[in-house]
Amino acid sequence: MNTVADIEDFIVRTGLGDRAAFSSLYSATSAKLFGICLRVLNNRAEAEDALQDVFVRVWQKANSYVVNGYSPMTWLITLARNLSIDRLRARKISTASIEDVVELADSGPTPEAAAVQSSERTQIDNCLGELDVDHAASVRGAYLDGDTYQDLANRAGVPINTMRTWLRRSLAKLKDCLSR
Repeated sequence: MNTVADIEDFIVRTGLGDRAAFSSLYSATSAKLFGICLRVLNNRAEAEDALQDVFVRVWQKANSYVVNGYSPMTWLITLARNLSIDRLRARKISTASIEDVVELADSGPTPEAAAVQSSERTQIDNCLGELDVDHAASVRGAYLDGDTYQDLANRAGVPINTMRTWLRRSLAKLKDCLSR
């Protein structure tokens, strides 16, 4: 069992090029660092590669390690975590070329069709506005909401034949209005 001082000593001596200290550092910390890599990457082969990168980085950067009273494991764990996250990000970057992507057509109306529909709706609303309020409500109920003549007649308090007359005359007025 190695102490914090032992691990610091291994790192400092690794910074001086001591291969035996590097081997001791690997033996003392590799299991824990591998666990961190595996937890981040969730792939054993990638975690092994990441652990190798961690110890390459430790060999290269050990001379810049400063004994500052903090645990040397914090430095090693941060190194392992950051390298694993870098690998994880690199894995997600693979994107398809724009030429390889299948074009997705918008199922909605084209801008021109939407403009025409909007214009027609405005014209219909204006023509319905020229009808009596009860007649306009009956036309909307019959042709937009799907209400039956009987329901419309009951709602308006008129006989069903009167409702039919209202609707027939209202449609004629709408036709005249829309043809202007």
